[in-house]
Amino acid sequence: MQPSRSKKPFLTRALAGALALAAFSVSASELDLAAEKGLEIAKEADRRDLGFGDLSNSLTMTLRNKYGEESVRAMRTKTLEQENDGDKSLVVFDNPRDVKGTAFLSFTHKVGSDDQWLYLPALKRVKRISSSNKSGPFMGSEFSYEDIASQEVEKYTYKFLRNESFDGRDHFVLELDPVDPKSGYSIQHLWIDTEEYRAWRTDYYDRKGDLMKTLTVSDYNQYGDQYWRANKMEMVNHQTGKSTELLYGDWVFGNGFTDRDFTKNSLSRAK
Repeated sequence: MQPSRSKKPFLTRALAGALALAAFSVSASELDLAAEKGLEIAKEADRRDLGFGDLSNSLTMTLRNKYGEESVRAMRTKTLEQENDGDKSLVVFDNPRDVKGTAFLSFTHKVGSDDQWLYLPALKRVKRISSSNKSGPFMGSEFSYEDIASQEVEKYTYKFLRNESFDGRDHFVLELDPVDPKSGYSIQHLWIDTEEYRAWRTDYYDRKGDLMKTLTVSDYNQYGDQYWRANKMEMVNHQTGKSTELLYGDWVFGNGFTDRDFTKNSLSRAK
């Protein structure tokens, strides 16, 4: 009896298929674990900042072009935490004269598009910022409207990439994929320290997948034995050579703000 010549190739193909399926299963399992770990880190960072209530501060914004020329703006901000949604925030420009009285109101939502309005005193009108324009520059800076909104956990899907150390700290490195298809970014890479869960750096990739901007955060202080706030942020645009520096000060918690301090009517009164 002649041995079958087709049996060995069939077993080989079957074995190869089984190995490929096993490899795919392992790979899919690893992706699930990376997503689960990334989400848990993001939730823990958010949990540690819950309950701050409200806050106010002063803010100096320095815009630099690629030749190093600067323009400086002075602002005030206030923020109100919401129990089941994103924060409400108001930014008022005090200097220079050409932007004095300009005010920006933002209602960040955990799910769906944020609501944002800009009051322009020269026109004496309130302009609604369209969700399709959330990637546009905020007052000529390298921060977009979506950058300055509060960063809610539900706005992204997550993937843990690795651990990485620099500046004497250990960090989690996460990949964030925006849920909103109108985001100006394809992905973000975020560095969070493993001890206090503070964000120290974010790399932003444009819709083509190219590195667009890097945000570095520094000079943290702790308030109320719980809440960490950074006094310095710098956004560098790698594609234009421009940068914007934000210097915060005069932090005050527990101001007693209410929803009435964050309405469209409050924009024109915020002088």
